[in-house]
Amino acid sequence: MKHTLEFFHQVKAFYFDVDGVMTDGSLLVTESGEFLRRMSTRDGFAMKLAVKLGYPIGVITGGSSLGVEKRLQLLGVSPIYSGIQSKGPVFQEHIQSAGIDPQTILYMGDDYPDMEVMPQVGIPACPADAIPEIQRICAYISPFAGGDGCVRDVIEKTLRIQKKWPYA
Repeated sequence: MKHTLEFFHQVKAFYFDVDGVMTDGSLLVTESGEFLRRMSTRDGFAMKLAVKLGYPIGVITGGSSLGVEKRLQLLGVSPIYSGIQSKGPVFQEHIQSAGIDPQTILYMGDDYPDMEVMPQVGIPACPADAIPEIQRICAYISPFAGGDGCVRDVIEKTLRIQKKWPYA
């Protein structure tokens, strides 16, 4: 197996789960029955920068939230697949139609539904608080928890290693 840092040289695209990766996995439930999630603006900054630099960023999530979709669209994230119960086939169909080499993809997930996608990518990654079964199959485990900078971590690490991070 390659040294972890070597993996980041090959990244050309990022795909993420939402709940437990871009969020801390908790839901606030309003009196009207809406679900609210908290997302990191630092993660958002890194995603927007990566998109600006030409890195495709996609999302495949089991959840459905108009607010999350609007936020991701504002950052330039596309495609956004929500309400997906079986992520593997959706991921495979998308990368084939988009012509993306799966070995150049970093996918970050945190729980069982992500296990379908992780063996298909070059760099399976997870937040520090992912379930142990996910941690065991990941090439990289971020020191940051879901919703607390793990997305920024993998994007910034990739851009720094590829000498594309524009900040000192």
